[in-house]
Amino acid sequence: MDRLTRGAGMSSRTLYKHAGSKTALIASVLTERDRRFLRHMEVDSLEGLFDALAEWIRTEGARGCLFLRAHGETGGDQAAITAALRAHKQALFERIQAIVATETGGKADPALAEQVMILHEGATAAAVYRGADAVARARDAAIALVHPEA
Repeated sequence: MDRLTRGAGMSSRTLYKHAGSKTALIASVLTERDRRFLRHMEVDSLEGLFDALAEWIRTEGARGCLFLRAHGETGGDQAAITAALRAHKQALFERIQAIVATETGGKADPALAEQVMILHEGATAAAVYRGADAVARARDAAIALVHPEA
């Protein structure tokens, strides 16, 4: 909050007057982040999904998932933040399910999509300390998982 108020050139009191509360401010930031991130993930292949993540990390930085960080930093008991987290992860999962179905000839496979989601989430976290190569390795693993015959 200190960095935010310094960057905005206003006191925390003024910031809260406009935002309502710290939780409301965080929820607003998450809503915008969700919109931007999911638009960036509008791809139709596994390779595209992980390449989009790598590009996101190059432009936005490798700091892990903002939704999980916000959830953890607020103690996990703020309903608005928990709702934003769940909605974001569900939308990302649905995107991954669609990609997996495309990659497997139209066959829905929620378990396989869950595995790809975990690789995607893990790459997001590992990029913090391993760099962009973590995303490339997760991409390779996802492709091998979905296309074992290749």
